[in-house]
Amino acid sequence: MKLCAALGATAQLAFRPVQSQILSALFLSYLILSSVVCFCLALLIWLLTFWWDRRLLLLHQYSCLWAQMYLWIMPPWSVKISGREKLIDRPMVMVSNHQSLLDILVIFGLFFPFKWVSKIENFKMPLIGWNMYLNGYIPLVRGDRESGRTMLEACKKALNIGTAVYLFPEGTRSATGLLKDFKPGAFVLAHEMQVPIQPLVINGNKDALPKKSLNIQGFHDITLQVLDPIPYADFAQLSVEETAEMVRNLIMSHVKEHQAPLV
Repeated sequence: MKLCAALGATAQLAFRPVQSQILSALFLSYLILSSVVCFCLALLIWLLTFWWDRRLLLLHQYSCLWAQMYLWIMPPWSVKISGREKLIDRPMVMVSNHQSLLDILVIFGLFFPFKWVSKIENFKMPLIGWNMYLNGYIPLVRGDRESGRTMLEACKKALNIGTAVYLFPEGTRSATGLLKDFKPGAFVLAHEMQVPIQPLVINGNKDALPKKSLNIQGFHDITLQVLDPIPYADFAQLSVEETAEMVRNLIMSHVKEHQAPLV
């Protein structure tokens, strides 16, 4: 469902600064208020399932639904996911480009089990951050080597119980949409655990909710494309750096900001 007709009408004018700010304020208000109820339900699900659902699959699926609620109500955002059938529930390292805060909501739309690796600041957010802790998602203090080692060990534990882990190898959002250099962590993990790498590509989020802005920027078509998984055998003989570059080039070839303009 979409928001009420009045909110939909506001979205029609979201390209103008004032209407953009109004729609953003309405959205943030709804996010905060709904998160109170949604977190209470998440806590209840955790209390009922953590002792038998080792991978917290039910709670993660609920978190996917919680995230999708914010996309479903927003008229300006149209999301299309392709290649979902390529995903197999198994230990693997999932990676994608990172353009916007919206990336997280879009990726939750896979309704696929994995553990996020996310900066520690996200875990400190009331309600949503608390839900990340309940789910057993993995915090990282950027620039802290000890935190990096702790993160890798937590990822290994998740992989050992059969759960995929999801990382943004750029480390932060790209303001231009052009891929930044990939950090080695995800690829160190794939090599050490000898698991496949699952690349994904996000397009259309950069302008929908730009970096360092919470203002909704009009209507945008957003896509999430699941590429073919890369078996461990395909990169076993490569170095970590070579693997990172191979995956970066693959993702880059599908990111629209890297496509040559039509003449």
